[in-house]
Amino acid sequence: MRLWYRQPAEDWNSALPLGNGKLGAMVFGRPLRERIQLNEDSVWSGGFRDRVNPEARKQLPEIRRLMDQGKIGQAENLAKLALAGTPEFERMYQTLGDLYLEVEGPSPHVEDYCRQLDLEQALSTVTYTCGGKRFRREVYLSAPHNVMVIRLTCAQPGSVSFQARMHRGRFFDRSLQDKESQAVYYTGGEGVRFCSMLRGAAKGGSLEVVGEYVTVRNADEAVLYWTAATTYRVEDPVEECRRVLGAAAALPQQELWRAHLEDYRELFARSSLTLSEDDSLEELPTDQRLARVQKGETDLGLVSLYYGFGRYLAIASSRPGSLPSNLQGVWNGQLEPAWDSKYTININTEMNYWPVEPCNLPQCHMPFFALLEKMYPRGREVAETMYGARGFVAHHNTDLWGDCAPQDSCISSTYWVMGAAWMCTHIWERYEYTLDKAFLDRYFYLLRDACLFFVDFLTRDEKGRWVVFPTLSPENTYRHPSGENACLCKGCAMDSQILTLLFQDCVKACEVLGREPGLAAELKERLQDLPQPEIASNGTLKEWLEEYPEVEAGHRHISHLFALYPGRQITPEETPDLAGAARKTLERRLSHGGGHTGWSRAWIINFWAALGDGEQAGEHVRLLLERSTLPNLFDNHPPFQIDGNFGGIAGIAAMLVQSWPHRVSLLPALPKMWGEGRVEGLRAKGGLTLDLCWSGGVLECARITADHPYEGTLTCQGSPLKLQLAQGETVEVVPWEGGLCCRT
Repeated sequence: MRLWYRQPAEDWNSALPLGNGKLGAMVFGRPLRERIQLNEDSVWSGGFRDRVNPEARKQLPEIRRLMDQGKIGQAENLAKLALAGTPEFERMYQTLGDLYLEVEGPSPHVEDYCRQLDLEQALSTVTYTCGGKRFRREVYLSAPHNVMVIRLTCAQPGSVSFQARMHRGRFFDRSLQDKESQAVYYTGGEGVRFCSMLRGAAKGGSLEVVGEYVTVRNADEAVLYWTAATTYRVEDPVEECRRVLGAAAALPQQELWRAHLEDYRELFARSSLTLSEDDSLEELPTDQRLARVQKGETDLGLVSLYYGFGRYLAIASSRPGSLPSNLQGVWNGQLEPAWDSKYTININTEMNYWPVEPCNLPQCHMPFFALLEKMYPRGREVAETMYGARGFVAHHNTDLWGDCAPQDSCISSTYWVMGAAWMCTHIWERYEYTLDKAFLDRYFYLLRDACLFFVDFLTRDEKGRWVVFPTLSPENTYRHPSGENACLCKGCAMDSQILTLLFQDCVKACEVLGREPGLAAELKERLQDLPQPEIASNGTLKEWLEEYPEVEAGHRHISHLFALYPGRQITPEETPDLAGAARKTLERRLSHGGGHTGWSRAWIINFWAALGDGEQAGEHVRLLLERSTLPNLFDNHPPFQIDGNFGGIAGIAAMLVQSWPHRVSLLPALPKMWGEGRVEGLRAKGGLTLDLCWSGGVLECARITADHPYEGTLTCQGSPLKLQLAQGETVEVVPWEGGLCCRT
């Protein structure tokens, strides 16, 4: 479980990530002039702005009238004028800067170089020989103490000398020193004020703060402590950084390390995947292994490593108390990143959290719900002022402040009101895994008010169906009967599929909690007239309610398959005709070049897994590595987006275990090439934890533990077994006489 290389990172996409949720770092591993790029999750470009367009509510009926008259171009132009935010952009996530270490070596040349990221310890190391001396540099980011620790040693005493400096180009206010604490720091920021602080300590030799530098000469060992803070969380970031670094520096090194390791391992060690592999490939650096796969070679060990790396990234970028993973997790090296590195909620943010429940990281889900709570008051205001509706609503982006007004003025994506609705489906999804009524009760108001918005906003179409109007199918374009290319429409497949899931979830939550019976009854009525998935004349699923030609047949979004995954409306067992149409939809998209972005490929893995097609799912895992993975195993949109990493491991988990209330399927989409393997610590709905091992493509043993009393059906490759478990009970399921049996 390590990524390792024989050379320093050539660029940011080769550097190795560290994170503790709030803090992030990209370690380049340069032996003599190290660069560590720094992030703090609340360093954003400004404060909240009320951007609701005052024309929106007044002009909405006119937009609808123009669309009803077939004047689609005029309607879209008016939408751009009247619905776009004023100003149109939300805030952006920004780099905090860089830390540079200018290391004095006995020679300008190094030998026996190695850098690695140990996933089992969340530890970055760089080792090399210079002038006959062996040097070692260790870096880790501690969650318990909110500090990055950099330890520099040499096998020969008195050989550690360097100068350390932080900077952020011209984009900070002041650079200061604190000689009493042997620290340097800088401050700045608009809307959110920040402090980035570095403190040094040395054994032997000398340590001095000079100007912007921490300098160490002829030490036996040196340690640098770094942290950052912002006014998003504390009143005085400088004093907070002093406090954090003072507390860390006062601890013995072994105690600081042990706290980090115990905290991290408690999460990481819960789940692992091992596939039959060629052990000799472990002798190759990670970039060479990836290059082999990109040339068409097989490396199942790299799939196992990718699974571990994805779980590592979730732990490193989303912890209780941190902000949720954004488009780049917590890692961003730019002041103006692509798509502002914020929260794109027409799939990307949701995809970030697909793996956390099945891959046994439920704590990492909590920042996602904290963001929903932050969005709630903004979304209520947007619902009322833009649409004259109750409840709360969000469009296709949000930011640090929970801004819910439309982002951009892009017709193909901006004027879409389903963002909060999709996000709120995670509330019931989490409940199904945990059966935590206290959690469901706490967040029920979000689920309820997401539904209330649509109770008010939906309109009847010509066929009497409840539809979202206007709307769009995310980022896609169709050919209107007028001959124009268009995006706005009256209802689309994805909207009704999201609403079907959202309304069903809310009804079930009402029943579990014994609340809001009137709302539950109203939602049940609405569900009867929501559009259902339909098969088009070419055998695919319809993306729009009308059978429009699509302009880009290989489009990266495959939104109309939401009902297949992450939705639950389409399954091969219960809706075989719709599942067949979903298959044809995938085949058509792929035959026209679909899956060309990393996150899209990851979604495709999940689609094939939901269809029970292991060969196709396995092929797209391979293609994700081959075409959309950077040297440091980050997902490549391009550029880097972390959603493909998370969607990818969610798909891998779904190939091995899928679950519904009272039903679990083992090895539902196992490729022949994955014939030997084991997985530990996967979670299933109903509070189950599963360990599986298989050989020759056939289950050998499944170990199942129940957190709660459980009653349901287990299936594996066509064989069913009734399960009834007491709370805390563990059973083993093994093949027996052509079926399955339990042994305790």
